[in-house]
Amino acid sequence: MRRFAVTALLLVSVAFTTPLVAKDREPAVDVSNMNHIFLGWVDINSDDYRHQGYPTREEYLRVIKGANADFQEYFRSKLPGKTVTGAEDRADAYPAGNDLYIKFSDAEFTHGYRLRVSIHFIDLTKNAEIGSIPLKQYTGRFCSLESCMRKELEEVADELAKQLGGGK
Repeated sequence: MRRFAVTALLLVSVAFTTPLVAKDREPAVDVSNMNHIFLGWVDINSDDYRHQGYPTREEYLRVIKGANADFQEYFRSKLPGKTVTGAEDRADAYPAGNDLYIKFSDAEFTHGYRLRVSIHFIDLTKNAEIGSIPLKQYTGRFCSLESCMRKELEEVADELAKQLGGGK
């Protein structure tokens, strides 16, 4: 349970502490006209359940699913006026009808509760990546995996909201 919190906290920190940049350019990507956003799944390897201190894979997956659900709900609250749809699980592909797909890749918790994740911003009307937050490692905090993962994902939501012109 403690490690899940660490995971959540780290996921959020990663996504929100690095500025969104267009490929090979410094300025932020203009997404002001993108009102339908699909938020992908932050997929942590379920085979790491023992390494992270969980007795079963199922328990570990419940923690990851809960953190993703909380992340999606929190992120929605940061972007009033925009429609945010979240992935239901790791296999959920982005549905038609969205303008922007926020995809997470290379997500993992290393030893010591450090999250590593890359974030990709994909314009679905052009089917092209328009910006990214490169793979970065974030430092864990003193907390359980579950509480840390939730905190980190809140930070990710805050940063994404700033990048997408939402609230503070």
